[in-house]
Order: sequence, then structure tokens, then C-alpha cells
Amino acid sequence: MRSNLFQATSKMVALARAGEISIARKLFDELPERDTVAWNAMLSSYSQLGWHREALCLFKQLRISSAKPDQFTFTAALSASASARDVRYGMLIHGLVVVCGCEDAVAVNNSLIDMYGKCRSPCSSRRVFEEMSGWNEVSWCSMLFAYTNSGLLDVAAQVFHAMPRKVRVSWNIIIAGHAQYGNTEPCLILFREMRENNCCPDQWTLNSLMKACTIVEEPCLGHMIHGYMMKSGFKFQSSILSFYSELGSQGDVLKVLETIETTLDQVSWNAVIDAHMKLGNTHEAFLLFQQAPENNVVSWTIMIAGFARSGHEREALCLFADMRRTDKEPDELTFGAVLLACSSLAVLGHGMAIHGCLIQYGFEARSYVGNGLVNMYTKCGDLQASSRAFIDIAQKDLVSFNAMLFAYGLHGWATRALQLYDDMILSGITPDEVTFIGLLTTCSHAGLIERGQLLYESMHSIHGLTHEMHHVACIVDMLSRGGFIPEARSLAINYYEGGRSDDGPDGAVLVGACSGKV
Repeated sequence: MRSNLFQATSKMVALARAGEISIARKLFDELPERDTVAWNAMLSSYSQLGWHREALCLFKQLRISSAKPDQFTFTAALSASASARDVRYGMLIHGLVVVCGCEDAVAVNNSLIDMYGKCRSPCSSRRVFEEMSGWNEVSWCSMLFAYTNSGLLDVAAQVFHAMPRKVRVSWNIIIAGHAQYGNTEPCLILFREMRENNCCPDQWTLNSLMKACTIVEEPCLGHMIHGYMMKSGFKFQSSILSFYSELGSQGDVLKVLETIETTLDQVSWNAVIDAHMKLGNTHEAFLLFQQAPENNVVSWTIMIAGFARSGHEREALCLFADMRRTDKEPDELTFGAVLLACSSLAVLGHGMAIHGCLIQYGFEARSYVGNGLVNMYTKCGDLQASSRAFIDIAQKDLVSFNAMLFAYGLHGWATRALQLYDDMILSGITPDEVTFIGLLTTCSHAGLIERGQLLYESMHSIHGLTHEMHHVACIVDMLSRGGFIPEARSLAINYYEGGRSDDGPDGAVLVGACSGKV
């Protein structure tokens, strides 16, 4: 009997690795008896293929079966929770780890640190880390990632310097952490220190450097890193293609494509498709999408987002419907892209259908998706639905507040907008230039001249923000609407003649606008 179970489990794993996960599950369900190894094999198969929700559902079934979970069960389930960004379920698994007496297993603790880190709960990662009796390199790297993933780069630097041995992965994590915010200087300093410590950079190191250059649009530095990669013998890298496509350099993109000599992997196929989309070659991108050996969730998201950004919103919606008919599950970015298409078309029915779909996946509380819902309902004219979507966001960020501020302002709810701004300040979120464009526009349309002037002055005096063209235009419009033409004209002239030559003719437009109000 044990021999038959072992053979069935081995066959199940082989089927999953061959992509036949449905057949593997059917075989699993037909097993007359399932031991912990069989459960672990099915759990790991789901987790490795990205079927995280299925993995978590299977873990629930295991809990009511006669099988007892072990440390391999918990690492697979925690991996699924981490990838699904489901911190609540991860916490439930953490409790079961303690109940089952697996809290001393290093691999399980490392998985807990990783899960909390990916769910952006670094304090929980830290507690697990500190309660461990001993750490290995995975423990340190997981803790380091927990801080970089949450943007706590200063704390991450402390962890990095405290590491007893800095392996290549740790260097890559700290460099990637700075790269995601476009901090090119720290990236280059760490890159130099890495080489001085006789740690050779790999493709992940160099891809992070290219990503930093892409975010801040550093052409010269990007060219230098590209040259270093070629000199060091690195073949085609997707980050190079992304860099040139973001710059809109079609000639350089084509040159990079001509250098491809090897068979492309999934990441490279996606990079090539994305490059064509960003250059506006939607037809070419679609042909490549169809020709690719396999399309994962990233491939589908690139196509949907590309169509939505380039004015082909209906194609984006059709492609999303096609994706739903496959075994590929949409993620946060996919929903964000399809919500953008719904917003551009202002089709409430489609938007509500997408809303229902993302609720099924448990994404409605995520800030990225929630922000998209707020924008979509605002553009469709349903302010109450926008407000409900805003309330549902678990951790509201600056984009969330800005989206809701614009929604209230657009619909003439000035009092609500100003109250929301006060709530935002009280919550500790610092406003940016976009926030004040929304506030000043709201005050202008509502005739709240005194409050608008106070907000305008607070930009620099309290928040250290520079008055840009759009802000001056808002305050000039507000004063002009209120009949304060001399004050508006004086402000416009002072701005135009105050050394703001970088605005070109736009400053003259401000003065002309005042004249038009006379």
C-alpha cells in the first residue's frame, strides 16, 4: 500500500511539473489514502505554479483531514500566503505553526519572515527573527528584504551591515531596494563596495542598476551600465530593453532586439512585448504575444495595460475576458490595468463587473486596486461608489487620498474635499504637488478664496513644496473668478518674470488669462 502511494505521489509531481496540474489534482483526489507527503506534494505543486489560492484552499482541506502538517507543509502554505499577499491567512498559519510545535524549525521561521516581509509587515518579521535561537543566511536575507520591500531603507542598511557574512543575494536585495525608488547614487556606491568585497555581480545586480536608471531616466548612466554588461559577457537582458523603451528610443530598442541570439525565456518574451507596447507598436506586440510559447499573468497584464494606455480600451477589455477563460489568474496589476480601460471608456457596467470579479479574489482592500476603483467610479459619475471604494482600502496611501480629493472636487463637494485633506494630514500622510492641484481647483470652483490662499501659502511654508505652473494657474483662476483681477494679474506677472523661464510661453498664458477676465 505504501509503495502504491509513493508511486502515485511521484506521478502526481511529474504531472504538475509538466504543466498538467489539473490531471495531477484529479489523481490526488482519487487517492484512497493520503499521507502528509502526498498533501505536501500537491501543495508545493500549486505554490510553485503560482496557483496560490488553490494552495491555500487545499491547506484548509488538509486541516480537517487525518494527515498531520509538518514543517514542509507550513513552508509551502506560507509561500502561497506570501505570494497572495494574504497576511491574515499567513497569521492563521503562524498560529498553527505554534500549536503543532514547529516554531523551532529554521525553515518555517524563515518562511514566516518572508511571508510578513512580502505582506509589508516588517515589524512582524522582526519579531519572528528575534525569537529564533539561531539564524542562517536565508534568515538574514529574508529580514533584509522585509525592510527594503517596505521602503525602510535606513533600517535595511542597519540589518545589512549587521550581517555576519554578506552573500551575493544580500547585496542584490539592498541594491534592488534602492533601485525601486530610483536612488542611483546609493546603488552605485553599493555596487562599488560589492566588487571591492570580491563579490561578483550577476544579472540580478545589473538589472537592478538598469531599473534605477530607467526610473529616473539617466541615459548616460544607463548607457554605461549597458556597456559594462556587454563587456562582462552578459547576454540579452530584459532590463536593457525596458530602459530604452522607457526612453522612447526606438533605434536602440531595435539594436538590442537584433543582438538576441539565444532562445528567449518567459521574462525575455515579456520584455520584448512590453518594449513594442511602450513604443506604440500594439499590432507587433499582439503578434508576439500570440507567437510566445507560453503566456503567464505578466504577459497578459502587459498586453491589457498596453492597450488601455494606447487608446485601445475595448481591446483591453476583450483581452481580459480571454484571460478569464484560461487557467491564468489575474493579479493586482491586471485589475489595475483593466480598471484603467473602464475609466477611459467611462462604462459603469463593465467597471462594476470588474469590481465584483476582484472581490472574488479578495483584492478590493489593496491600495493599488482600490485607487483604480475610486478613479473608475469617479469618471463614471458615481461618487457614492467612489467613496465606498475609498473606505474599503485597508491601508490608504497618498494616491488614495489624492484620487478621492479629485473626486469630491470634480463633483463640487468642496467641504468633503477639505475635510478629507485634514484627515489625510492627521493620518500622517504628507501631501504632494498633485494634492494641491486638486485642492486649489476645488477652492477655485467653490469660490473659497481665503481657504485657497492659505493652502497655496502652506505649500512652501509648511510642506516645502515649490509653486509650479499648475498651482499658480489655479490660484490665478480662483482670484479672477472672485473679481480680484489686479491681484491675479500681479501674481501671474511675478511668476512669469520671477526667473521661471523653464515654463516657456506658459507664463505668458497666465497673464493673458487674467486679461481675458477683465
